[in-house]
Amino acid sequence: MVHKGSMPRTWAPLRRGWAWVYVLGATLTGCTPALDWREWRPEGSSLQLLLPCKPVPQVRQVVLAGHSVRLALHACSAGGQSWGLAFADVGDPRRIGSALQALVTGAADNLGAGPAQAMPTLRVSGATPNPAMQRVRLHGARPDGRPVQAEVLVFTRGTVVYQATVLGQQLPADAVSTFFESMRMSP
Repeated sequence: MVHKGSMPRTWAPLRRGWAWVYVLGATLTGCTPALDWREWRPEGSSLQLLLPCKPVPQVRQVVLAGHSVRLALHACSAGGQSWGLAFADVGDPRRIGSALQALVTGAADNLGAGPAQAMPTLRVSGATPNPAMQRVRLHGARPDGRPVQAEVLVFTRGTVVYQATVLGQQLPADAVSTFFESMRMSP
């Protein structure tokens, strides 16, 4: 269960990083009338997935579960939703579980969300099994106070942790399923 206010101060850089996703989403939503699905593989990752828009990359150093990591964030907006993928190499297999939980906690805190609603976890083909892998739905608010919901999927491959997120006032089930179910690791 995720509780509001549980994000440590060291998450501040990541919180600011996700704030630009909200702004970018609000700006680009009016410019993108439909979902234009395309296969995409983020640079520096073995993940392949479908995205309904062209992602904008950002990289920064953040503290994740008590350790400084290089976090790559790719986000775009289409159909009234923001679509994002973040990933970081935590370097030590013992840090994976706490890093995956920190990603979920950070997403909930960024939205001022109440308890996370557990969703059926998807198996990402080629991902490393880990008990901390999970999919949740969050209900919170944008910085301007408008209600928002998000679905977040966290998983790992080796020591790289991933967070896939769909954020919007409404989350069309078919589009969210297309996004999450398309994810697979290349060999």
